[in-house]
Amino acid sequence: MDQRGGTGASGGRAGAGEDTRPRLLVIDDEQSIVDFIRLGMRYEGFRVEEAGDGVMGFDLAQRLLPRLIILDVMLPGMDGIEVCQRLRESEATADIPILMLTAKDEVRDRVTGLESGADDYLTKPFSFEELAARVRALLRRQQRVVAAGGPGGRTLRVADLSLDEAAREVHRGERLIELTATEYNLLHLFMTHPRQVLDRQTILNRVWGYDFMGETNIIEVYVRYLREKIEDEPSNPKLIQTVRGVGYVLKG
Repeated sequence: MDQRGGTGASGGRAGAGEDTRPRLLVIDDEQSIVDFIRLGMRYEGFRVEEAGDGVMGFDLAQRLLPRLIILDVMLPGMDGIEVCQRLRESEATADIPILMLTAKDEVRDRVTGLESGADDYLTKPFSFEELAARVRALLRRQQRVVAAGGPGGRTLRVADLSLDEAAREVHRGERLIELTATEYNLLHLFMTHPRQVLDRQTILNRVWGYDFMGETNIIEVYVRYLREKIEDEPSNPKLIQTVRGVGYVLKG
């Protein structure tokens, strides 16, 4: 059975309703590119779905309503330009951020992609770091628009650390701290449970999902990333502290 796009149809499997990771849809017929994006974005905290042609990609976007779409220009069935135009014409998908990929490095192709409704444009080959940075920037932009259009969420505070749920922004004092999706989700978990010791299994379940099958040291890796960004002395942390043999606790 062809599995291209099949992951999107499996949203009704057991436990899926508990998976709160943002969903990202990749529409690309190069499996190596899809696998490359899937691996990296999973560690960024995303649930990645895929489609291998334009028609399937458009239909899947309508059903899944992902947080963001990564769309290749050169696709079988329906090219990426037409897919983008149709997504923008549909009320359900009109506001979903679209990052367009292409192997062509020409100004007219970039202009055509942006004029069709894409929010950003990335030329193949690309580094994962650049892709991730552009995805984060697009999602931040979308969050600011949503926050400006209606009532926001809470602002969580621990010491001089603040987290704005509506804008998905974190500040240490007046300094804006740039976080990846996973770093944000991990810090959000800590800040909604201040001074409460969180064990490793709870953190894995809440941040990476109940079906996470990756390396178990991923928590230590991301705690280190967070400490490097929010602590005055990452090697001597005052905010996120290790509880040996158990897990971590956020102290103010």
